[in-house]
Amino acid sequence: MKKGFIFFVLLVACGFLLSFINTTAGAELGLNAPLPLADEKMKDVSGKDVSLNSVKTAKGLLVIFSCNTCPYVKLSETRIKELSDNCQKQGIGCVVINSNEAQRSDEDSFDAMVKYASAQKLACPYVVDANSKLADAFGATRTPQCFLFNAKGLVYKGAIDDNVKDPALVKTHYLKDAIDAVAKNETPKMQETKSIGCTIKRVE
Repeated sequence: MKKGFIFFVLLVACGFLLSFINTTAGAELGLNAPLPLADEKMKDVSGKDVSLNSVKTAKGLLVIFSCNTCPYVKLSETRIKELSDNCQKQGIGCVVINSNEAQRSDEDSFDAMVKYASAQKLACPYVVDANSKLADAFGATRTPQCFLFNAKGLVYKGAIDDNVKDPALVKTHYLKDAIDAVAKNETPKMQETKSIGCTIKRVE
């Protein structure tokens, strides 16, 4: 009887914890979903406030959840720069979002972001996601994690390519192929992959 009661308590506790996690992070956006919190103002490294709607073009928008220090982001820096530039060349908006709210007084402070964006020569906005609001709305959990929208809604989500550790060994360029498809007003052949990276550091 005692064991059964303890098991019941643990089960309830686990259910509560899972409920809390899901409420905090939110369910990941489904394909064809519209931009969430599209008018939410975020501080860019330029010092200006921008929103997803202000960055989005008639063709669409690429949203990359990233940060300054994650080892997986470090391995992807050149690719993130190339893809963000490619978006702009093809008339697609791009924004890189830092949602690591738990590290604002450390590696992911605004000043550190300014230095990072300058070092990476990012031409697209690199913004602060205060209280991880955007990450929660997207259901984003990793860095780097990508969401590509066309004019109607979400058409690709997931990883940059199939080898985060070594760009020389990449066989399938998921995100690049998706961007090229959106630029041609086509639906990407691959629309969903698994992101591999560091967890977004939310405030608990």
